[in-house]
Amino acid sequence: MEIRSASPAETEAVAARLARGLTLGDVVTVSGDLGSGKTTFVRGACRALGVAAPVTSPTFTIGHRYPGDPDVSHLDLFRFQGLSAAEWGDLEPYFEDAICFVEWPEAAAGSLPPVRVEVRLSHVDPTHRLLTLDSTEESLLTGLFGGADSRV
Repeated sequence: MEIRSASPAETEAVAARLARGLTLGDVVTVSGDLGSGKTTFVRGACRALGVAAPVTSPTFTIGHRYPGDPDVSHLDLFRFQGLSAAEWGDLEPYFEDAICFVEWPEAAAGSLPPVRVEVRLSHVDPTHRLLTLDSTEESLLTGLFGGADSRV
């Protein structure tokens, strides 16, 4: 499913809509080039899940855990070149009793728990983004966004 966004607010609105269909234990990967809106997307989902704290990129801390309904974990694997067993041990608690969003998931290929939704953000031009959402549960995306690709 493809959705065009013309602003950060629209990107957050798409994420909020997706968040309504997520449940405890879900993993959502969020990919895209630098500056494509990955953290903006996660912020929109967090707000919809009741997170009141500022949502910022965890690039230098690797992860944030936010109290919400349910709790939300936000990981950024940009600095990883793959995951060792020890590194996975540090990340594993983020997946427990939370919905988890993982930016730059490519670094953990094959190591993540099952992913419910994959989100890819790409630049269309300086102000527009293309959001591509994919899930093995086609009914999830169809139920939340309808059957047609669209703009928010």
